[in-house]
Amino acid sequence: MKTRELSVRTGSRRGLFDLTPACAELVAGEGDGLLTVFVPHATAGVVVMELGSGSEEDLMASLDRLLPRRDGWTHRHGSRGHGADHVLPLFVAPSVTIPVVGGELGLGTWQSIALLDPNPDNEMRRVHLSFTAG
Repeated sequence: MKTRELSVRTGSRRGLFDLTPACAELVAGEGDGLLTVFVPHATAGVVVMELGSGSEEDLMASLDRLLPRRDGWTHRHGSRGHGADHVLPLFVAPSVTIPVVGGELGLGTWQSIALLDPNPDNEMRRVHLSFTAG
């Protein structure tokens, strides 16, 4: 297995952070297999979606409607509405597995791999990439 840990600087910005170039670099020339992307955080997830077309704003607005950033969550430390971030795994998993074919990510034309971080309280996030040859 080939692994790499990324440090992603999110600052105090909520949103999506493109992991696709780092993922493609890890599997380049590796042949066929599976890439697992895992975020070891309780308040972040990994998504496969189109980036750069306005989808990021739509996703964040949808999350804010489903999980309002307001007081009233039992989990109350951190920024206002932070309890909502701890419910995120109900909707967005902390990992995805992507097929790798001939050393290239098996993504569709408009798909990218992104870290979803709705929590403005953490400036850095770790992401584990693991390629298993098959």
